[in-house]
Amino acid sequence: MSKITIPAIVEGGRANAGPPLGPALGPLGVNMGGIIDEINKQTGAFAGLKVPVKVVVDKATKKFEIEVGSPSTGELLKKEIGAEKGRKGGPEDPKVVGNLTMEQVVKVAKMKSGSSLVRNLKNGVNEVLGTCVSLGITVEGQDARKIIAEVKEGKRDSQLAG
Repeated sequence: MSKITIPAIVEGGRANAGPPLGPALGPLGVNMGGIIDEINKQTGAFAGLKVPVKVVVDKATKKFEIEVGSPSTGELLKKEIGAEKGRKGGPEDPKVVGNLTMEQVVKVAKMKSGSSLVRNLKNGVNEVLGTCVSLGITVEGQDARKIIAEVKEGKRDSQLAG
């Protein structure tokens, strides 16, 4: 089998024949327009986010497959609060860049469940909350570290059900 894998990060729904895809795909003699169209179709739901993709090309037949990864947790959270970036100073910086509801945190955890290493929703929610701490995002007006403790204690189980 003569397959080659080309990894790239593209903006959801807005891939084009320029770098990084064009220079890598051009020499392979594949239908670049078809590949770009398929990437844009598969990443359209992540409009405005950076999305990892892999283009797997069979050099002999010129057939291709597109594998779409999930945007980073930070990218998903910034989209939820409508922010360009998180705070600069890390967890010790008191600046708050946005606030989420617990429902939004659960939604992001579910979006990440296919690509995350966590085994259940509770752990996934805590992973998302940890990213909230780093980015300066509060949850229901509280420091995300307090919410993490409440999730671990089972105080938020009703919000994680279903």
